Amino acid sequence: MAAQNNAPLPEGMEIAGYRIVKKIASGGFSIVYLAYDADGSAVAIKEYLPSALALRQPGELIPVISPPNLPVFRIGLKCFFEEGRALALISHPNVVRVLNFFRANETVYMVMGYESGQSLQEHIARLNNKGSRLSEASIRQIFSGVCGGLREVHANKLLHLDMKPANIYLRTDGTPILLDFGAARQTINNDVPKLTPMYTPGFAPPDLYSKTATLGPWSDIYSIGASIYACMAGSPPQPADQRRAEDKMENQFARLGEYSPQLVNLVRWCLELDPLARPQSVFAVQKELQSPMPAAAAAEPAGLTDTLRGLVGRLGGLGRKKSTVKR
Repeated sequence: MAAQNNAPLPEGMEIAGYRIVKKIASGGFSIVYLAYDADGSAVAIKEYLPSALALRQPGELIPVISPPNLPVFRIGLKCFFEEGRALALISHPNVVRVLNFFRANETVYMVMGYESGQSLQEHIARLNNKGSRLSEASIRQIFSGVCGGLREVHANKLLHLDMKPANIYLRTDGTPILLDFGAARQTINNDVPKLTPMYTPGFAPPDLYSKTATLGPWSDIYSIGASIYACMAGSPPQPADQRRAEDKMENQFARLGEYSPQLVNLVRWCLELDPLARPQSVFAVQKELQSPMPAAAAAEPAGLTDTLRGLVGRLGGLGRKKSTVKR
């Protein structure tokens, strides 16, 4: 996905009852702003603005979309709106809150709960820089919460379809929040602008690579396994399409000796290429994560949770907080 090259909304602008404070994130799909609502509460507002299709110059509010790109822009707009509507159906402490969504400037905006913290991907990267990994106790705690949120998603007849550490946000107390859904969203092909299925290599199940595969909870379960593996190894597993040609994962599992066989086997189970060979419910995964840990694995390195809290705490107020949305 291309980088965002559009001008953000001006700081201090009032839009639909919200005051824009500043841009806090951007990417090829959208721009995210820190804003305040009428009561003075901080929110994150995500603006649909795909850089491959629309151009907004500094000083302008309405993006310019060339006639050939307009049909794809409108389809993407509809997907973005459906994403917000799907998320708004869910109220769970481990799923991002959608507070509102509205139309303005000939595009759509999604208003989401604003939390301080960092993504799991950022946390993994920080530990990688120190030559460290998440402890088994931390992994079990984080992904037990992830499974709790995902069970609520599935109970609402929805799928996530873009589970990965970048879409798992950690509050300052370490509890996780699930971010952007891929079920209603598509990515945009920049070479020939059109909507294409969204998947992230390494975290995407083989189901997403096939036009004929049936998607279900087992699809998200593969991505849970891939995300846990990334915490253990510091990098994603081998992409599913490459595994079909030459599966090298068994050698990778053998390198995870600092974790209990129980946890490694759970990840192996989730990462089965055959959907029917994986756990068929998130409850089964959560049950394994919550089972008693072997004594050696239960001995978490001292200060890991405190380190996470300290890193986030040093971000220093709203000006440095991270948004709970992805672009």
